[in-house]
Amino acid sequence: MKTKEILTAVLLPAVIFMMSGRTVSAQKYDGLIDKTVALVGNSVILLSQVESEAMYMQSMGYVTDRNLRCEALESIMVTKLFYTQAVLDSLAVNPDMVEAMLNQQMDGILSRFGGEKEVEAYFQKPMHEIREEFRDRILEQNLAGEMRRTIAGKISDVTPKEVERFYKRVPKDSLPVIPTQYKISEITIYPNVERAELAARERLLEFRQRVLDGEKFSLLATLYSEDPGSAMRGGELGMSSKSLFWPEFSDAAMSLKPGQVSPIVKTPNGYHLIQLIAREGDMFNARHILLRPRYTAEDRDSAFIRLDSIRNAILTDSITFEQAAKKFSQDPLTRTNGGLVPDSETGAPFIDIDKLKSEEYNVLKDMRPGEISRPIESTDNESRAGVAAGNTAYKIIRLDEIREAHTPTFEQDFDILLDMATNQKAADAVEAFINEKLKTMYIVIDPLFRECKFQRDGWVK
Repeated sequence: MKTKEILTAVLLPAVIFMMSGRTVSAQKYDGLIDKTVALVGNSVILLSQVESEAMYMQSMGYVTDRNLRCEALESIMVTKLFYTQAVLDSLAVNPDMVEAMLNQQMDGILSRFGGEKEVEAYFQKPMHEIREEFRDRILEQNLAGEMRRTIAGKISDVTPKEVERFYKRVPKDSLPVIPTQYKISEITIYPNVERAELAARERLLEFRQRVLDGEKFSLLATLYSEDPGSAMRGGELGMSSKSLFWPEFSDAAMSLKPGQVSPIVKTPNGYHLIQLIAREGDMFNARHILLRPRYTAEDRDSAFIRLDSIRNAILTDSITFEQAAKKFSQDPLTRTNGGLVPDSETGAPFIDIDKLKSEEYNVLKDMRPGEISRPIESTDNESRAGVAAGNTAYKIIRLDEIREAHTPTFEQDFDILLDMATNQKAADAVEAFINEKLKTMYIVIDPLFRECKFQRDGWVK
């Protein structure tokens, strides 16, 4: 079962360490339970916070030859500088966004521990206090981030001359190696969805009847479900917050009684049968069987014939590739661009070799620029209305250009160098802000950390 994309996987370790810091600190400093170790403006920094931050940095693989807790304290103090200035400048963040992030973190924690009672037992405090501590931290981090963005946003546009100076100044061995890149264009046709969907629904209706007749749901899930993560567990998903799933899925699950089997449920991932195991508040554990529409040889042959016809028209100069893409392609991402496939992350016209779909690279590696492939079976470039990405699609691909792996050059990779120079200029502005605030901000550091070798001078006054 593919859940909605959330930040929990990244954020959960941080909040676990943040909340458990008091216990850890008691183990580190000769019976010292907790204390204030720094003041930045009106903001208090506790020893427990430093310990928590150090643990988090370590968990993320951070390695340093300096004192880790000193670095953790400096990181927190920098955040406090930005937060304090954000408050003074009356900056604000969207409270709905803060609440959404809070809910994501709480959902992740509840799913990890198995319920509210378990979470309260772990943190040794009621849920409302835990939520408040989380909310305060999220608000502070978001305001600090908004202050950083405000500072960076005030820099002037980087001129070509500045890019050139940046390029000449930066050591060439420190520039990133740009991998081999492909510029490609595609014409895409999707198979007959209605027929394939009907087949998936009919099969699930068969499975539902078999369960009602006495067969084990878990056995059918193991044998037939197309969700590899849960199929090996008999379709079981584990106790999780309903917000982690598509609303259609969670609504159906939450409406069931334990042991009941749902009607067929459609989500962007496909079609499901759901059997509820247990429900607790906004959490549930369920089994499911997932089937995705499967297309026939007839679907494939029909699409290939049509694509071959389009390809022949292009090769005989009856129509250009760009015109054909705009007229015939069914992919909304590329159709308006004349078939050009952008990098999914940057929007750039060149795609790194390791980002290409394997079935597409297998065709491209034997092609020369300007050539058009025979029809192939591949997958979507992105999700469409009501359909998740990764579903079957049929394509012809034109290889427009290949850029071999290289170190960026001013002539060929100006856009990349422009981004790097802009980022550096923004970073310099942020660092200048920190150094200026070190001179004027009220800062006090406890003797426990006054011997730290901080990255920046000026913390200890």
